[in-house]
Amino acid sequence: MAILWLLMALVLLSFVLLPLLRRRRGAIEQVSPGHPDAADPAKYGFVRQEELDVRMPGSDQDLLDVLDLVQRTHDYHAAAQLLAGTEAEGEPRWQRVQAFAGAAALELQQRPGGVHETPGGQWLRVWRAEQPKDAGGAAVHAEFLVQQAWRTSTPGTDDFRIIMEEAREACGQAALLAPGDPVPYIIELSIARGLACPRPEFEKLWLSVLDRAPNHMGAHLAALHYWCEKWHGSREQAYAFAEAAAARAPEGSLLAALPLFAVFEHLPEVNLVAGLYQSEVVTKAMHGALHAVHAARPDDPMLAHVRHLLIFFLVRAERWAEAMDQLIHVDGHVGALPWTLSEDPAAEFALFRALAVAGYEANGGSPASLPG
Repeated sequence: MAILWLLMALVLLSFVLLPLLRRRRGAIEQVSPGHPDAADPAKYGFVRQEELDVRMPGSDQDLLDVLDLVQRTHDYHAAAQLLAGTEAEGEPRWQRVQAFAGAAALELQQRPGGVHETPGGQWLRVWRAEQPKDAGGAAVHAEFLVQQAWRTSTPGTDDFRIIMEEAREACGQAALLAPGDPVPYIIELSIARGLACPRPEFEKLWLSVLDRAPNHMGAHLAALHYWCEKWHGSREQAYAFAEAAAARAPEGSLLAALPLFAVFEHLPEVNLVAGLYQSEVVTKAMHGALHAVHAARPDDPMLAHVRHLLIFFLVRAERWAEAMDQLIHVDGHVGALPWTLSEDPAAEFALFRALAVAGYEANGGSPASLPG
């Protein structure tokens, strides 16, 4: 009898442990090529996994062209010209600063340099040396230092603090060169989070951002992290911040999607709740994001960010047709949450895409029935 009870306990334990191992926040159960649910995304004209662009969430051809030129020639001038012609208050400037800084950081990681080798990202150092009063170069340098701190050090260590303090000084220099530009202050939001700045100090910094760009989606996403439970706030504070921003968002603003990002940041590492993605909280946040997407300008540079997160939630909620509708707008680019949290963003995106296709076809969908 004791052996029987032991066997029953092991069976019950397996039902608990298998979902824990398979359903962590950033992962989903694999579908093998021979599985009947493994539908073919290529039938819908989707890009092959190995051709997915992991550098950005959506298309910015000017940025892509300049990035390719800078990395091929190691000459910064095209980057400086692009930023000089990019509106200071808009979302594209922030995204382009991030992209140039990320490219330099990745180059340095790949080629750290040595006695007979020039370190990667040298073009950024030359940029700062030759044009010390260029606001664009100063902002890229500040963001580069922030990314270096997160890439190479651990929060709370001396190395991390030293790099972040240097980045803070660089933000100050960038802000002096362009007083109306919100980007240096947005960069400093990440510094404040990393250095665990007191709330009054963070709130003062946030007011500096709002004074310059009150509806900046990228800035709100950066600030949201500070208020999250895993950093310096709580679930309630993060939700309150996101919902307040959504409530005051003007018509057509993607800030109405901010609560969905707050929900994502507080998803459990292991999901033990059946129907979590059909729950009232998640459903309400998804509907807000869907409304924001439908009301936004088609050329809003933050639109792709929201669409990518919606794909994650819609697939989890088994809302296949709606997931497919988002996929046809962003397929080809995967440089956004939640895919960038994975070691292989392209593979993670491709998996969710395959599940969306399989679910769509299992419910009668086909390439012919998908809206263009």
